[in-house]
This record gives sequence, structure tokens and C-alpha cells, in this order.
Amino acid sequence: MARKLVVIGNGMAPGRALERLLEQAPDAYEITIFNAEPRVNYDRIMLSPVLSGEKAYEDILIHDDVWYADHGITLKKGCKAVGIDREAKTVAGADGSVVPYDKLLVATGSSPFIIPVPGKDLEGVLTYRDLDDVEAMLAAADKGASAVVIGGGLLGLEAAAGLKERGMDVTVLHLMPTLMERQLDAAAGYLLERAIEARGIKVVTGANTHEIVGDTRVEGVRLDDGAEIPADIVVMAVGIRPNADLARQAGLEVNRGIVVNDAMQTSDPDILAVGECVEHRGHCYGLVAPLYEMAKVVAERLLDKEAAYQGSVTSTRLKVTGIDLFSAGDFSEGKDREEIVLRDAVGGIYKRLVIRDDRLIGIVLYGDTKDGAWFFQLMKDGTPIDEMRETLIFGQNYAGGTPLDPTAAVAALPDDAEICGCNGVCKSKIVGAITEHGLTSLDGVRARTKASASCGSCTGLVEQLMAMTLGDGFTPDAVQPMCGCTDLGHDDVRRLIVAKELKSIPAVMQELEWKTSCGCAKCRPALNFYLIADWPGEYQDDYQSRFINERVHANIQKDGTYSVVPRMWGGMTSSAELRAIADVVDKFGIPTVKVTGGQRIDLLGVPKEDLPAVWADLNAAGMVSGHAYAKGLRTVKTCVGTDWCRFGTQDSTGLGVKIEKMMWGSWTPHKVKMAVSGCPRNCAEATCKDFGVVCVDSGYELHVGGAAGMHIKGTEVLCTVATEAEALEYCAAVVQLYREQGRYLERIYKWMDRVGLAAIREQVVEDAEKRTALFEKFLYSQRFAQKDPWAERVAGKDAHEFTPMNRIAMREAAE
Repeated sequence: MARKLVVIGNGMAPGRALERLLEQAPDAYEITIFNAEPRVNYDRIMLSPVLSGEKAYEDILIHDDVWYADHGITLKKGCKAVGIDREAKTVAGADGSVVPYDKLLVATGSSPFIIPVPGKDLEGVLTYRDLDDVEAMLAAADKGASAVVIGGGLLGLEAAAGLKERGMDVTVLHLMPTLMERQLDAAAGYLLERAIEARGIKVVTGANTHEIVGDTRVEGVRLDDGAEIPADIVVMAVGIRPNADLARQAGLEVNRGIVVNDAMQTSDPDILAVGECVEHRGHCYGLVAPLYEMAKVVAERLLDKEAAYQGSVTSTRLKVTGIDLFSAGDFSEGKDREEIVLRDAVGGIYKRLVIRDDRLIGIVLYGDTKDGAWFFQLMKDGTPIDEMRETLIFGQNYAGGTPLDPTAAVAALPDDAEICGCNGVCKSKIVGAITEHGLTSLDGVRARTKASASCGSCTGLVEQLMAMTLGDGFTPDAVQPMCGCTDLGHDDVRRLIVAKELKSIPAVMQELEWKTSCGCAKCRPALNFYLIADWPGEYQDDYQSRFINERVHANIQKDGTYSVVPRMWGGMTSSAELRAIADVVDKFGIPTVKVTGGQRIDLLGVPKEDLPAVWADLNAAGMVSGHAYAKGLRTVKTCVGTDWCRFGTQDSTGLGVKIEKMMWGSWTPHKVKMAVSGCPRNCAEATCKDFGVVCVDSGYELHVGGAAGMHIKGTEVLCTVATEAEALEYCAAVVQLYREQGRYLERIYKWMDRVGLAAIREQVVEDAEKRTALFEKFLYSQRFAQKDPWAERVAGKDAHEFTPMNRIAMREAAE
């Protein structure tokens, strides 16, 4: 006599389990299914094509009514199971029915997570989990209407693409800096964002939803920064949670999901569970592949056979036509792992393989995913990759082959192949110029043909042509690369950031074909500075790309504590400020207070976790950060000038304060120190500063390029100006020119040695139009830079940085 099997849920996982059960023993069970949805089993991963109009509901059916009838299955459509009586071994339905079981399979799936923001219950706020959600979106998707999708993960992007195909104006809001950050690294996330935007979908990253606005129906979404995006519908696609309420009510063990063992049994051995509602070894799965692996075990166990589910290794693909991406495994950074990276900026291709102990452990592919399955199998099998390492990144067809000759590809190009797209220069013209004119340097080829003279992205190709034509006679220009992540030097990177309008670190790395996935401690801070300097107001400072002192806005000392230096404009202070400093010193037990060479007061020995509280008290007394840690303006030292000195010729203190208030907060390639002396006796030592002013009877003598640290160097006179206003304008113009031309970590005097004082004079002194433009650009950038970082941290920004993860006693640490 057949045993009784009751299934709660009619999704893909229980459907696959029943298929395998019926294939092996069609008469083993009398089967009843409770299905809350009023329809048969369908392929949920194909909802996106239904939303976009590429498929209809009938196209994604897995089991139609005939299938259930042929197998004698009682399918209770639209009947939600409302209770499990484990003593009586029955399931109660919402229609009042009570069905007995010998074995029960719980497959209640998952529920969409709803962000608890004001307006979440307004009409027009939708989710995206099943066909009812799709039908609701289609009903609301009037052509030309606006949709906001909250969530830039798999489901959110698929929903956005589908709604766009239906003619809606779509905006995706994503909390994190890059899309699909759980499945992709930043480089692939950048390419994905570019591809989504190319479809006409607006993407806003770093967007925290504050409120969904409207009276009774959705009218828009307001973000934390005050921006408001109009919307006729809002789709929440921010994640799922296992639907385990019924199991919990029945007294089954539930954590995040319904806890099962390797046999897919719950805490009641006669009750099994499968699908997104399950938690196995601490993991909950939302992809179909592991659900099918679970279903296979369930079918075997229902037939009393031995089978065990061991967990799953999953991979990710995005079901949006024309976007090819694949990821699997662990691709986070770590000291115990290395990576192989291939980038093709023109083709929009990015490949990254993460290796540990000679085995693949992580894969990220974008633009070319045809080898995804092969890489995935290598990873799952733990195949050693040592013998195919050099060609591994090129895929299965090249596995274990001989590394390619880098000039072979360019040699195979036809003569009329365009090498330099900017200037329309073909291969034959470059080769002809090399042979005809005996060119042996890249600069020579640029001068003759214009190839690589504009954006420079074809420089590698031109160099390969030179190597092919000249053989051993070609010696590439000895450009010092920025670091091991790129062959490009600082100047080329800087030039290409502007020429290609690159406005994020992932964009720079992809478009300039970085050799690593995320850069290193040398290139990331440099790129962060170049992007801030080149795109003020557009590029957002990358917190993780700064050194520790700039990250915590204080200088770390040898014992791990920090020093705090409040700003004192022009070296001036007051009794109120001094009292506030004294109070801070007493309150926090600060052990050392010292006057610096830049006329500031340094509080030494402050524990990291005390920094926000120290800053709060200094802020309350009107003091801001002195930026003593920054690649930016440190101090403007002054003498007392005409206020007190018998020899003073100008108000040096007043001018120093004006300069400091104009310059503070600015980002520069390296630290900048300034001084203003009231007379040629030079008590403020202006002639050993990066920029100095020596006041004279006729006006202001401007000095540049001094140093008094590891290297001692006197300044050189830039020019003499007549007024304070001119002194301020020239000062800002020099610093702006340094910001645009200086290489990261290059002091002003080294920059001046490299470009020459004459070149600086030509642009700042002799070219008034250029000087005015530099001055205005500097002032514009200061609109975004002059924010006190201490006040921001006191208000809670980066709070995690100042909260200890744990406190360990010295003895415990030693042990």
C-alpha cells in the first residue's frame, strides 16, 4: 500500500524532487501538494524574460495540469498550508482540509525583504519573487512611466532590464559603491554598471533610501542626501529571507532557515525540507543549482536509500541579454592567495582568477564567459594548475600551450589596420615612417605620425610595431611605471584619466588595463589623489585608498597612539583656545604637549578610540583639524609684521591668515608648507618653504621650491607683486599647477626641478589668462575640499575606524 507524502510548496526544488521520486518508484507514495499560488509549477528563474516580453507564462511551465493528473498527484492550487500537527501527522490547509502524511516535505521557499522605510506600504511598491509580482509590474508598467528599482543585485538588475524593455524610464538605486558586490569585484562591477547605463537605465550607487514619498500612491523616492527621484512604481529587490514561519510554529528547529542534516531531515525525522527555506551547515541558498542538488537527496531519502547532501559550490550568471558575466568561489583579497588578471579595455573584457596553493578558488569573468564552466570545474575538482599557469587565463583552448609571442598578433594585422583611432593612423604608415626616417623612439614616431600622441591608449600597439620592425634595435623608453600593477608612469596615467574622462578607480584600472584586480598600496592612494584633483565635486574620496594617518586624521606614533594638532590660522591663537587645549589635555590625560616648528600645538599620546571625543571638545572651542597628517597644506608660518615689529614692511600675519584660510583642506601630491615674512630679515623662514612670501617696501616677493626636511634647499624667486590680492592669486595658481602636474608623493621642489622654474613662470607669471584659470580652478575645488574632517567624524562618519574590535591585555597579547 502506498505511503502518504504531503508537500508544502510547489516550486522548482520540490518539483525536481518529485520528478526523481516518480522516475524511480511511481507508486511509492500517494502525493498531495499544498500550493499557495493559484497555478502549476513554473521556472522561476525565467521570470525576467517574461517581464521583458521575451517569453510568456506558457513558455516557462515545468509541470502542466496533465502531468499532475498522469501521476495521480492532488494539487491544491491557491491553498496555503496553515498548520502542521506533528503528533497526528497531518497538515491543515486554508480551505479547512486536513491531510494526513507518513512523510512531509516542507518547501516554503523565501520571502522578499522589505526595507522598513516610511512609505513602504504605499500603493505601487512592489517586490520581485514570483509570477504575481511580475503581473503586478506589468500592470503598472505604462510606457513612458518611471520606475525605481531599489537593489543592484541579480534580481534588481533583471527587473530593471525587464521594465526598461517595457518602455519605462528606470533608475536603479544601490547602497554599495558597485553593483552586485557579493558576486563581482569592483572591476567587474564597474563594467556591469557601464553596460546597464548603456541600456538607458540610470544607476545611482552609494544611494541610501530615506523615504518612499506619496500620499496614497508612490510618487518618488527620497535619498539620505536629499535627492528625490520621481517614480510611478518602486520595486524592492534587496534580498530574500527563508520562509520558515510554518516550520517554527510546528516546533521544528529553525535558525535563519529550517535546519536540516545531510539527509535533508529536519529535527523531526519524518519531515524533510528542501529549497530556499532550508539552512544546511549554516548556509542558506538562493540559486537553483544547490536546490536541485538538495532535491536529488530528498528523492533518494523518501525511498529509504542512502544519500547525503554535502553543501554546494555556486556560480552566478546574470540573465540580461547581451551582458555576459560569471563568478564563482572566493575572490576576496588575502595574503595567502595570488591572482591572474586579463583586461581588454577596447573589448570590455575582464578576467580574474584567484589562486591559493596551486588551486583555483575564485573566478570573475566579464565580457567573455565562454570558459566559465571549465574554470568552475577546475575549481570544484581542486585541479592543480601549475602546468597550465602561463596560459590558464586564455581558457581551455590554450591550456598547457606555449605562451604566445606578444608581437605575433600585431604582425598578423593587415597594413590598413587602424592603430591610432584618435588620429586615424594605420599600421603601414607607422611601419613606413619607422623605416623611412630611421625612427627608434616612441617620441619620434609620435612626432612623425601622430600615433599615440592623443589619448595614448594605443601606445602598447605602437611599441609592438616598433619591436616588430626594429627587432633588437628597439629599446622601449625607460618610463618608470607607477607600480607593478601597470606599465604606465604617473604622467601617462594622469593624462589618460583626463583624456578618457575616467572618474573612478575601477574605471581607471579597467580602461588602462591594470594587471591586478584592485591595485596596491602604491597606486591606489595615487589614483585617489589624481581623481580628486581632476574631478572635484564628481569623484568621491575613496576612504580605503588613503594611508593610516589620512584615514584617521591624526599622526600615528611609535607606541600606537596618535598626535592631534588643531589649526591655528597663521600661527595665531587666543586665551580661549589655549584654555580649551589645556582642558582637553587634563580631561583625556594627554601625556605630552609640544609646540611645533610650524607654530602649532601638538597633543601627543592620544589613544585612537579617544580621537573623536578629543576632536569634539576642540571643535566646541572653534578649532578645526590642522591637517598635520595630510598630503595638503600643513601650516602657514608668519612673523608679527607691521603689527608689532619695527622693521615690518607689510601685514605679514594678516596675509598668512588669509593664505591659510584660502588653502586649508586642499589635496596636493605631497605636504605643503608656507610662510610669510614681514621683511627681508625673514623671521618666518619663508625661503625654505614650498611657497613663501617675503614682504618688501614695494610689495611681496614670492618664493617657491624650498625644503628643510630630509633635503635642504632654498627657494627661488618666482616674481614680485604689488598687492595682497595678487599674492593670493599667484599662490593659488602655483599650487593648482602643482596639483595638475606633480606626481603623487613628489614635493614641490622636486616637481620644480623636473619641469623647471621657467616653465612655472611661463604659466603663472607671464600668462595672465592661464594664471586666472588656475586660480579659479583652485577656488572651485576648495568648495568641495574645505570640510573639517574632525567634525565629520564627531558626527559619526567612519565610526567603525575608532571602535576597538577587542581589548587585549599586554600579557595576553604577548602570549
